[in-house]
Amino acid sequence: MTSLRRRLLILVTGVLLLAGLATGVVLHAADRADRANRPQPGDPVISTGKLTLDQKSRLAFVNAAAGPHRTAVASVPSTDPGAGRTASDLKCARFYAAAGTGICLQSVPGVLKQSNRALILDADLRTLRTYPLAGAPSRARVSPSGRFVAWTVFVSGESYASAFFSTRTTVLDTRAMKLTPSLETFSIVLDGRPYRASDVNFWGVTFASDDDTFYATLNTGNKTYLVRGSLSARKVTTMTENVECPSLSPDETRVAFKKRVLSRTSLWHEYVLDLSTLKETALAERHSVDDQATWLDNNTVAYALPTNGEIGSSDLWTVPANGTGSPRLLIPGASSPAPL
Repeated sequence: MTSLRRRLLILVTGVLLLAGLATGVVLHAADRADRANRPQPGDPVISTGKLTLDQKSRLAFVNAAAGPHRTAVASVPSTDPGAGRTASDLKCARFYAAAGTGICLQSVPGVLKQSNRALILDADLRTLRTYPLAGAPSRARVSPSGRFVAWTVFVSGESYASAFFSTRTTVLDTRAMKLTPSLETFSIVLDGRPYRASDVNFWGVTFASDDDTFYATLNTGNKTYLVRGSLSARKVTTMTENVECPSLSPDETRVAFKKRVLSRTSLWHEYVLDLSTLKETALAERHSVDDQATWLDNNTVAYALPTNGEIGSSDLWTVPANGTGSPRLLIPGASSPAPL
């Protein structure tokens, strides 16, 4: 009997300790989230206002600064990115826009699991259509005409640095509202030959202005490739290796991309690739960039880097696209830039 009481006492003590530990973890997470939502001294001025995607000379982005507008889609004048921010009511994990069409990827925590969805937006940020996502938001792009939208999610794993991850990239024709659920259904030509494999993954779509050509990353056999694709032909062709998250320049002659500098690590440097010669130019940024860069114009690319000391926050930086100059802080507390 004494032995039974002792075992019961040990069991009850263990349960109480685990309950206390769980409560502590929840309270710590809640306190961290509360601190993230409180404005900090020196933070940018943010005010609620009307934000539309057909405004000219504005730069839209996801606000990452602490306070009630954290994760809200906001904008600043393109010529004065340090000006006060106009924040909308729309909150996104990833965002992009072009020609009056927007894409917002949301991730909302739930009791059992997070809810992920894609919102297709009109110029007034009204939701035209909602699509459930198969995983955590990763990348989002809109074609220059606004007709096509693409997004990538992590189906498993949390990042491209995970030991194992799988992605799914979806393309939507917003005119017909016709969905291509996965680029993995497209035929592949690798090194000049038809190719099929069970480990194929795509991510980081970027569109050309002809509403047919796109570029993306293909991963298979532990290698990544830049592919050029055709939406009408449902086909992609490899161009060169070790290219991730391409971003097509406005003049469509180059792509900015992140290049893994050490195999099987999460260290990437930003490069620009000339599409006619396949010549690579290393950019002046020396920090590891885990982002799909955005061209602000034909001479400048923007990208997000983690904010020092702030979990889940990032700043937007710019660098010349020809490899000269040095990185410059564009907008603190921001991500997902979209020139309007």
